[in-house]
Amino acid sequence: MDPSNSKAVAASLPSYGKVLETYKKAAATAATVTAYAVLARGMARELLPDELREAARWAADFLLHGGARLRAPPQRRTFVIKRFDQESPSGDNGLFADASAYLATRIDPHTTTRVCIARRSAVGPGGGGGGGGGGYDYDYEYEDAYGDGDCGGREAEARDDGGGGGGRHVLSLEVGDRMADIFEGVKFTWMTVGQGQAKGNNDHVTSLELTFDAEHTDMALKRYIPFIAATAEAARLRERTLKIFSSDFGSWRGSSYHHPATFDTLAMDLDLKRSIIADLDRFLKRKDYYRRIGKAWKRGYLLYGPPGTGKTSLVAAMACYLRFNLYDLDLSKVDSNSSLQRLLTSMSNKCILVIEDIDCCFSATSRGGGPVKSGDDDDDEDDPSPPNDEDNYSNRRHQREGITLSGLLNFIDGLWSTSGEERIIVFTTNYKDRLDPALLRPGRMDMHVYMGYCGWEAFKTLARNYFLVDDHVLFPEMQELLSAVEVTPAEVSEMMLRSEDADVALQGLKEFLEEKKQGKQTGDAGKA
Repeated sequence: MDPSNSKAVAASLPSYGKVLETYKKAAATAATVTAYAVLARGMARELLPDELREAARWAADFLLHGGARLRAPPQRRTFVIKRFDQESPSGDNGLFADASAYLATRIDPHTTTRVCIARRSAVGPGGGGGGGGGGYDYDYEYEDAYGDGDCGGREAEARDDGGGGGGRHVLSLEVGDRMADIFEGVKFTWMTVGQGQAKGNNDHVTSLELTFDAEHTDMALKRYIPFIAATAEAARLRERTLKIFSSDFGSWRGSSYHHPATFDTLAMDLDLKRSIIADLDRFLKRKDYYRRIGKAWKRGYLLYGPPGTGKTSLVAAMACYLRFNLYDLDLSKVDSNSSLQRLLTSMSNKCILVIEDIDCCFSATSRGGGPVKSGDDDDDEDDPSPPNDEDNYSNRRHQREGITLSGLLNFIDGLWSTSGEERIIVFTTNYKDRLDPALLRPGRMDMHVYMGYCGWEAFKTLARNYFLVDDHVLFPEMQELLSAVEVTPAEVSEMMLRSEDADVALQGLKEFLEEKKQGKQTGDAGKA
């Protein structure tokens, strides 16, 4: 290498190092400035009123561009949502209830200076407003936050729902207060309006004003407001008090329903449990699909299996999961098809119709009112358990007064099947082979669920429920015994209830299963 070139390269190295160091310092300075700018912009959004921030933006444009490129302030649009609607049959504006309840879930009491808080009784089967959609989850009830007895500029009235707990809490804004909500990156500003705009007055909120940039009008109408209504309806359904209705000679009698069963505590095969949950979720999302294919939005489930296998508990878990009311139909208290029709068409949407032991209801009544046989005609003589006298009396009365299977089937998938929507129909039976083939026809009961004897997964669920244990020294023996004997979850639960000590209860269950196994072996030997 030429010595002169080597010296030139060596002389230039310090200058390269200085340039690199200068570049690093400039990048760090730019990053710091950017971070401060982002922080300042966020603080300005939270602390400065919209009008002041718009004025500051206008002034900055003027100073930076000398008035050459001044931006005109964006056009603003305001929607007024009145509390009362004279055109509505009830006089109330449902969107006002949805919006006010939605806003209650968006209020952050940690950053909002003044917040009204009220305690409300539990939402009934048809009451309440809406909520959800993100925000802060304080387990507050979702209903009209500006109803009678609310803040509305005055102190909240505490009311008890009679259960000793006092219901839930509701947050709301005072008259004249504002709050911002971000939806899909766009800012929407809400303000509460009353008869007088002075803060702290005693007037109730009479309307809500929704203000936004006019360019987002389509988003507000087509996406934001429908989103508020949808989340309100979902929260109303989730938070309402469930009811159970029983049929009583042509009318429904209802009472509160607080069954503790859930899918988490339900003792059954895990894969079967997951498939039922997935089927329910799919059903809820397919309103448009059912409408497109021309079918009523309903779903039928046939639960069958030996007594004590958890069919009723599964129905309760479905109701708690869906937050649907239950209608327990006792056909022995229905005297005619017309009465049956009135009962079934008077049910609300979003409900579960349950007919237990359906095999006993029509075992001697045909679809036309005459005698019917379950299965083949030749099988009746071999039926080991014919209907008892009470069943025969009920069936003869049904036949005489006009109750027929056709009347029920007409509601399931006939002309009256579209009298309501988003309904679940559940039939239970201990003996599936005794059912009229018309009930088993495809399209009537969409999902047949066999509730069998207690298996290993069901046993582990029960052990977790009763003793909060996921493993035990006796579990291997239990697994072996459960595979060798037929025992129902109800029998296992009965043995576990005999002691709160896991060791004592499981030992007793082990001995019980060993006795059943020994009895089975003795019986098999006798048959041989």
